[in-house]
Amino acid sequence: MKTLKLMTLTTVVAMLVAGFALISAAARAGNEQDFDAAATYKAKCVACHGAAAEKKFDATIADADLMQIVLKGKKGEKPPFMPAYEEKGINEEQAKALVAHMKSLKK
Repeated sequence: MKTLKLMTLTTVVAMLVAGFALISAAARAGNEQDFDAAATYKAKCVACHGAAAEKKFDATIADADLMQIVLKGKKGEKPPFMPAYEEKGINEEQAKALVAHMKSLKK
């Protein structure tokens, strides 16, 4: 009987852990879907890069490199320098969306 209760308790704990993992994954997925690259660009980027991403943005650089610049920042010839937005909560998927949005503005 004790073995059955222990197995049941173990099963319940495992189910709770799995449930929390699913809830956490769903919350992260929801946050990704809620990210608005255009609004973020307007709020954080337009002051330096311009409304059409015409300033200090080279669309010929590979997307992966541009994403790293968004995430890690970059020092240029003179200030203002590109800040590291990873430190400000931007993740790789969001950086990818920002890069895509900036490239779409250049067309």
